[in-house]
Amino acid sequence: MRKPYVILIGSASGIGKSTVSAELAKELNIKHLVESDFIRAVVRGIIGNDYAPSLHESSYNAYKTLRDSSNYENYEELVASGFEEHASFVIPALEKVIERAITDYDDIIIEGVHLLPGSIHLKKFKDKANIYFFVLSADEESHKSRFVKRAVQIHRGGKQLDYFTENRIIHDYLITKAKENSIDIIDTENIEITMQKMLMYINRTCDIVLLKNNVDEIPKLIDILLKDNNGVLEKISYKIEGFKNPLVRNINLSDYKEAQKFISALDENPNKKRELQKIYNLSKFRITKICAANKEALDKIISELKENNFIYEE
Repeated sequence: MRKPYVILIGSASGIGKSTVSAELAKELNIKHLVESDFIRAVVRGIIGNDYAPSLHESSYNAYKTLRDSSNYENYEELVASGFEEHASFVIPALEKVIERAITDYDDIIIEGVHLLPGSIHLKKFKDKANIYFFVLSADEESHKSRFVKRAVQIHRGGKQLDYFTENRIIHDYLITKAKENSIDIIDTENIEITMQKMLMYINRTCDIVLLKNNVDEIPKLIDILLKDNNGVLEKISYKIEGFKNPLVRNINLSDYKEAQKFISALDENPNKKRELQKIYNLSKFRITKICAANKEALDKIISELKENNFIYEE
């Protein structure tokens, strides 16, 4: 039997994980969609308030139960620590849900704020399931707008709206932990693009191409790969004459905004731009691994790269 899918989708409140998770479950025909809030509710019924006071608060105000706030250097660290302790009581039960799904060969999507990268023991499942872990992100303005809308929809506006700052701290903390643990971060600016990116990681098709663009052509290359086709630039290898092994850089670049920041940094620093061009000049081409959501999308990327004379023909 094929290994079941276990898809984990984490984010702070108001980012859009429930909407994204429901759409993904529909697209992949996955019938088991579980919110970590339901798991938390069960655990609350087992573990009392005296033993785990942080569990009996919400993720965004669990910091209030920490014994000595003076142990923390700033408010952000205090809120993040309260959130981490709150999540720590949910994660063991969450892992049991994963174990049960794998035992029954059931595909499952679990979504919620409690999916903290680095805290879930994923290694013990990797040989038994196809595991995908995503953390969703949004800029502060978009997050605030969705946060207010969600708080009103679920009739918790009076209480939850007072805690946007704390939810934003949790958002930033999840992003930091995702980067530290090499978890894929997906921007949620557009639901359709978000879905395409997630499906790309799940169904990804990859190929090796020999790129020969120069530094000034990077913006056009990025447009083809990321902006126009939602692809991923996964790895670049520089085959340098006189060296036995190539110089390898694992890029894993899928976020167009992050790519634009890199391009802006090059434009603002001519020395850095010249140094990168020197590296480019060390070889006739760069061995590059690119990926897309399916073969059709990958073929389109390669075709456009050829049209722009970016591929080296031996």
